[in-house]
Amino acid sequence: MSSAITVERLDGGAIAVLTIDRPRRGNALDSQTLAALHRTLDSINGDPAVRAVVVTGNGTVFCAGADIKAAAEDFTDTDATPHASLQARAAAPVVVTMAAQELMASAFEKIHRLRQPVIAAVNGAAVGGGFALALACDIRYASANASFGAVFIRYGVSACDMGTSYHLPRLVGASRAAELMLTGRVFDAAEAAAIGLVLEVVDGEGLVERAIDKAREIAGHPPFAVWMTKETMWQNVDAPSLRHALDVENRTQVMCTCTGDLADAFAAFRADDGPS
Repeated sequence: MSSAITVERLDGGAIAVLTIDRPRRGNALDSQTLAALHRTLDSINGDPAVRAVVVTGNGTVFCAGADIKAAAEDFTDTDATPHASLQARAAAPVVVTMAAQELMASAFEKIHRLRQPVIAAVNGAAVGGGFALALACDIRYASANASFGAVFIRYGVSACDMGTSYHLPRLVGASRAAELMLTGRVFDAAEAAAIGLVLEVVDGEGLVERAIDKAREIAGHPPFAVWMTKETMWQNVDAPSLRHALDVENRTQVMCTCTGDLADAFAAFRADDGPS
């Protein structure tokens, strides 16, 4: 069976372009797609050659979230979750549903925790779980026809889903996040850019290339420095105090000086600054 997650390696493997390839289903995430996503993310995280990741969807939709035509018990894969055997035996629907929820949520957590920066190229609708997927990425670009929304509240389910209630207030502020989540309204790319949710709206066919260009810019820096910058920044978003943030920064900076990258950079700077 061919995977619904495709990966294209660029620049000798430094850039990984990850595409959700289920356009006829709005790139919705069923169990097989989520299992493939888990395996792909684990492979990327363990590959030192990969320096940055771009995530997008095939066709005119970024991701429609969970595949609503799949039953909760279908979200089972022994390679993706350690709870699969429990899931298969469980008689209580809540156990099966919880396992299905965890399978998707933990994939988005992996994106957030990935050592490489992840750039979303939102090529169309990103609603429900698709919205949460975009939020889990570090940087977002959008096409002019992209749309976003935490829509579950419309159907009697909490809009706090798959990390949305964690990421959205940190990205756009608590009051604006509350309005978006409590109304469940779908908003366009222009508004997403205006509130700082996306970095830029890209017209025409250049969306993925724009994201790749940013990935190349990031990949030009020493990988450990990039990893530590991503990890420390997101940790300090939750820092309880300035002192805590400074302590984490200080330890990170000292670790980075021990890699040899700093000495090499200073040597190159001195060589460039010398007489020609």
